[in-house]
Amino acid sequence: MSTHILIVDDDPQIRAVLRIALTRAGHEVSEAGDGAEGLAKARTGRFDLIVLDIGMPEIDGLEVCRSLRASDDTPVLFLTARQDEIDRVLGFELGGDDYVTKPFSPRELLARIKAILKRTKGVATTPTDTAQSKGVLRIDLARHSCTVGGAPVTLTAREMTILSQLMSRPDQVMPRPALTDAVYGAHIHVSDRTLDSHLRNLRSKLSKAGCADAIETVHGVGIRMGPCAG
Repeated sequence: MSTHILIVDDDPQIRAVLRIALTRAGHEVSEAGDGAEGLAKARTGRFDLIVLDIGMPEIDGLEVCRSLRASDDTPVLFLTARQDEIDRVLGFELGGDDYVTKPFSPRELLARIKAILKRTKGVATTPTDTAQSKGVLRIDLARHSCTVGGAPVTLTAREMTILSQLMSRPDQVMPRPALTDAVYGAHIHVSDRTLDSHLRNLRSKLSKAGCADAIETVHGVGIRMGPCAG
């Protein structure tokens, strides 16, 4: 089954190069010419990956990714003409999966896309007990629901998986490599910043819902569930 990739770039020539390369590689392709159109299409369509230009006018790629990550885990490969490392780090912190610097080789871009799709398709199975709770926090994987004190919290699929993995071992510290393997699958390379981004977003959402103590970092050891006292 072919994968569906969304290209978001304000340069029609870049979109044409990407469309030809991706189509020849067997991917289905959709396009957007600016950030607003890209965000709208990303929210209404089902894509396996988004190729997202950072330097677009009005709504840039970083803002598109920030908005998207509030409710969506679709992998994002940034395109950037900027050489500044701060831009690349910010992209990872917002939930980007990788980046390619312009001008780029279509062959390199296809290799990066293949690597991202491999690790996102290889997500490990989540625990069979779909309903889990800790303090005021409750999740149900089968229903894709999360509540804090009975109030619903919107989580992405990846955030639900992370939370489920931690809640299945509520009194244990889970080493970061073990958590990464449980969420993404063993032997799949994932940047520490990618996991950090998901954890940061998850903490933020739970904190805003009144559960700021849900996830604890034990420095030098790993991650564990907090008391979720509310």
